[in-house]
Amino acid sequence: MLMAQNDTTIHWSKTGDFSISFNQVNFTNWAAGGENSVSGVTLFNYDVNYNDGSNSWKNKIILGYGMQFLGENYKKTDDKIDLSSMYGRALNEKWDIAILAFLKTQFAEGFDGGNDSVYISKFMAPGYAGIGPGFDYKPAEYFSLFMSPATAQWVIVNDQRLADAGAFGVTPAEYDTAGVKIKDGEMVQFQFGANIKAAFKKDIAKNVNLETTLELFSDYLNEPQNIIVRWDVVFDLKVNEWLSAKLTTNLIYDHNITINDANGLPLGPRTQFKEMFGLGLGIKF
Repeated sequence: MLMAQNDTTIHWSKTGDFSISFNQVNFTNWAAGGENSVSGVTLFNYDVNYNDGSNSWKNKIILGYGMQFLGENYKKTDDKIDLSSMYGRALNEKWDIAILAFLKTQFAEGFDGGNDSVYISKFMAPGYAGIGPGFDYKPAEYFSLFMSPATAQWVIVNDQRLADAGAFGVTPAEYDTAGVKIKDGEMVQFQFGANIKAAFKKDIAKNVNLETTLELFSDYLNEPQNIIVRWDVVFDLKVNEWLSAKLTTNLIYDHNITINDANGLPLGPRTQFKEMFGLGLGIKF
């Protein structure tokens, strides 16, 4: 059961969970073949909220990291830093006028497929930072819908090689006819548009909690008809006081991100999807 620490005097509430999931496969003289593997994922999810009836302040921290060791090689399976903060002033019981700020990035370098020599992402490459005013609709404790018609967002690629390649939608470097770079790629791309964020978190069955967030963004300055989509889903199944199972899915569509094929040739934008399931230690506080 999810427990909250409430102080009715200062109107604060805090909830969170920490989990470590493991998977392991080992082969000895296995005729059908196979390769030994070990994988683990750590996830930290914490909410700190304030509400005095007129003013509210919602803060959320999501940190995740996972690795897989396959034979003598290892690869990253999860990497997430997701921070958000929203201040709201109540208009009535269900509506707040609010302002939302957020930062999304990752901890470590990421690589494409079997190529472990050239990274394609790293800390703050990409990074997404934004802020925008809007309205927060809260018809129930477990659901909220934030709508901002004027969100400023910055796409950050804090690596010159990736910026020169135009990674994650930043303006690429310019070269002369001899292939000599005459202008660096831009490390920051400014976006301005409409942002919608829907959040749902509730126990949907005994010992089963569902948390899902859907974010939609339309950039007025660049192809506003192409909606950037981020949809995260977490099913948390509590086995007992210490053991839990987690099923997580992440879906992203961003027309600014080009996906390459197995040979490194660009395919263009594609829907990105990731799914993970793990069983391990789970602590709620």
